[in-house]
Amino acid sequence: MKTMYSKRLNQSGMSLIEVLISMLIFSFAILGLVGLQANAVKISFGAEDRTRAALMANEIIATMWTQKTLSPSTTTWQSRLSNPAVSGLPGSATGKVSAADANGVVTITITWQEPSSKTTDSYITQVAMP
Repeated sequence: MKTMYSKRLNQSGMSLIEVLISMLIFSFAILGLVGLQANAVKISFGAEDRTRAALMANEIIATMWTQKTLSPSTTTWQSRLSNPAVSGLPGSATGKVSAADANGVVTITITWQEPSSKTTDSYITQVAMP
C-alpha cells in the first residue's frame, strides 16, 4: 500500500501543468481567431467602398446614356462624389472621366483614401457607347 502512495506523490501537479498548457494553446487559438475576424471586417469595409464607387461610376454612365454623349458635364457628379454623405466613400473622393478614344471607349476613374490607410484606392471602369 505504501508503494502506491509514493507513486502518487511523484506525479502530483502533472494534471495542473497539463491544464495550464492546454489553456495556453487554447488562448493562442482564440487570439488567432480574433485577428482573423478583425481582418475580415477590414476587408468587408473595403468591399463596401468598392461597391459604392461602382454605383457612383454607374451614375455617370447612366447620364452618358440618357444624354447620348461621350463627354457629359461632370461638375454635379464630382460634387456628389466628393461629399461622403452622398457617395458613402470615405474622405474626399475624386472622379475623372477621360475623353473617348478612337473606338468610343470612355474610362471612368474614382479614387478615395481610407482614413486608416496612407494609400489611395481606385475603381476604374470603361464604357463603350454605340
